[in-house]
Parts: sequence; C-alpha cells; structure tokens
Amino acid sequence: MAGFMKATGAVAGLVTAAVLFSAPAQAAAAAGNAANGKTVFADNCGICHTETKGGAHKVGPNLFGVIGRKSATATGYTYSAAMMKANVTWSADTLKTYLAAPAKMVPGTKMGFPGFSDPKEEADLIAYLQTVK
Repeated sequence: MAGFMKATGAVAGLVTAAVLFSAPAQAAAAAGNAANGKTVFADNCGICHTETKGGAHKVGPNLFGVIGRKSATATGYTYSAAMMKANVTWSADTLKTYLAAPAKMVPGTKMGFPGFSDPKEEADLIAYLQTVK
C-alpha cells in the first residue's frame, strides 16, 4: 500500500507540474507575438486583405485599425448582410472567437476562411492586428 501511495503521490506531482507549466505556455500563446503575426497575416490573410493605412480593399476589407472598429464599417467595402447585422466591435476577444470559426460566429459571412487550427498563430495574428493602427 505504501508503494501505491508513493506512486500515486508522484503521479499527482507530475500532473500538478504539468498544469503549472501549461498555464504560462497558454498565457504566452494568448499574448501572441506581433512580429510572427505579420508573417501569419501575409501567409493567411494577405491574399484577401490589406492592412496598411489607406490600403485598398480586396476580396475582404482593409484591416488597418480593425481593433476597436465596429463590424461592417470600413468605408467603400461592400459587406455581406450577415456582417452588417453582426454589430460586433472588433477586439482581441471578438477576433479570437471570429478567427476560430468565422461562419460559426457570423453565419452567412462572405469570409471563406475556415478558422485557425493553431491557437498560437491566431494569437500572433491578433497581436499583429493590434499594432496596425
């Protein structure tokens, strides 16, 4: 019985250590890296969006200053009816939800992107978008 208790205590310690170490790793992923996010933008978003001040709209709207902006308000871009009804103010939190599954958050959106499967890439992108203002 003592051997079992010793082994159980060791396993509990490892589980506790894993939980403690994963929390900072999760926080780091949530914080994101803007420099990496610029690459994520180029690789995933740049085909449909620009992010420079005064940049043209493409298939999707220019994303310069998107953080803090209400959905469907970029002048000169024709939004879907669904996005016009969404009434979202873009923040790190709303973008996180949207970028995980755009069609789930705004059914009927024109955005064909299925969503990020890598939370680190998503966090990096959001960190980058927070700098383009």
